Order: sequence, then C-alpha cells, then structure tokens
Amino acid sequence: MLAVARAGSRSVAVGDHGTVILSDDDGKTWRQAKDVPTRVLLTSVCFVDDKQGWAVGHWGEILHTEDGGETWKLQRTDTSVDQPLFSVYFSDASHGIAVGLWSLAVRTADGGATWETVKMPTLSGADKAGPNLYELFADKAGILYIAAELGLVFKSSDGGQTWSLIKTGNKGSFWAGLALADNSVLVAGLNGKIWRSTNAGKTWSELTSGVTASITDLTLSPDGSVIGVGLEGAVINSKDGVNFTASPRPDREPLTAALATAKGGVELFSKDGVVGAK
Repeated sequence: MLAVARAGSRSVAVGDHGTVILSDDDGKTWRQAKDVPTRVLLTSVCFVDDKQGWAVGHWGEILHTEDGGETWKLQRTDTSVDQPLFSVYFSDASHGIAVGLWSLAVRTADGGATWETVKMPTLSGADKAGPNLYELFADKAGILYIAAELGLVFKSSDGGQTWSLIKTGNKGSFWAGLALADNSVLVAGLNGKIWRSTNAGKTWSELTSGVTASITDLTLSPDGSVIGVGLEGAVINSKDGVNFTASPRPDREPLTAALATAKGGVELFSKDGVVGAK
C-alpha cells in the first residue's frame, strides 16, 4: 500500500493492482472495496468528507467514490503515455488538483467530471521534462504546496490555477509534506531530510530528523504531534513540529504511509500491505 486517508471515521488505503482496502476500527481489521475499475498502481487518495473521495495512479488515472470508498468510478485516464499521478488534493467536493511525473498537473472545478492541464513553472536551463511533483497539501489559509524533487517546493495562493517555484536549499527530493496548526510547513524526503518554513514558504531551514533513511510520509495526530515514517523502518515523532525523536521498527520494514488515529495511535503501511496499528 502506498497511501492512506481518513473518510470520516473510516481509513481508506490504496496500492498496487488497483487495491483499495477499508477499515472502520482504526486499522485493526481491513476489507477490500467492493468495486474498483482499475488494475494500475494507485499512489494517493484523499477525502473531503465521509463519502466523497478521489484516488490517483499510473496512466494518469483518477478515480472517484461517493460512498466512502466502497465503490469507485474512473474519471480520467491517458493511455497515450504512462505519466503517473503521485498526489491528489481536494479543498471541497468541486475543486481539486492532481500532480505527478514530469510536472504533470491537472485541476477540476466540477468534482472531476472534467480536468484541465495546469502549466507549471520550470527551472531555467532545465530540460523539457519538468521536476516530478510528489505530494500536494494545504495550510489553514488554503495555500497549496507541492513537495517535489530537486529540493523544490511549489506554492499556489489561488486554488492551483497558478504556481510559483521555490528553492528550499535542499538538493534531494521531497516525498512528503504537511502544514501544521501554527501554519508552519514541513517537507521531508531523501536521506531523512526535513525542512521547515514559518512564513508561507518564503524561507526554509533544515531540521534534524534523527534518521538518515528516506522519509516517505508525514501525518498529524489529533494532539498536533507530527509522525513521520520511511525506509528501513524509520519512525519519527515531534510534539512541536521542530524537535524530532526517532524510534525505528526493529524489523526495519520499509514504510510507505501512515495515518494517525483519533485515539492517538497510528496505522502503518509498507509496499506489501498493512504493517499494523499502534
């Protein structure tokens, strides 16, 4: 499994071969979704409430559910080129954006019935293919961010219509991002790097994560604590979003996604499936 999201009190995780699994007990037990009309690798999932959600994956596919992940319908695919989408974010049931390989970005204003391509800024002197865009997220003010490769972050203040490119100072890819309650922004990725901005992305500073393994996901607990997971069983925690402690899993299982539960636990996932809940 590569991604997980909350649909009300339900957890919905997605992964290879079009797999979608659901849990209604904070990850203790899981079941397959009833109808998923794809076999591609699904890379990201998001929900705006307990019913409406979207998932994206390879071949630029976008799927939509109206029943909390039980059944899905295909909204978009592009078989002319396998340009996968890596992340999807909806601010409400109408407005959403998905991003992926080579700066692919598409947006919708009608719940995914139609999608239009968004032109993304590029690095001067770069080749034709733009940087890969790995994770979309938003802060409380509705500002959108994308954690991207080459230490880049993209930012939009108009719902994803236009974007600016920000160089953080990091050289490696960012695979995960998160906005905190105080509107500070975290991005994390290759070699355990975590960078933080407290001024809407204008400037960035590097934090100490406590791990050198690449960080694949960040999740926010109900109490505001940050939990990060990554390769080599990496698990990191921070109560303030600044100071992190590491508590890697003894089995060193490469972790791909995490979701904090309402009771203060966390659901953990790897490429092979559900690792467990703690």
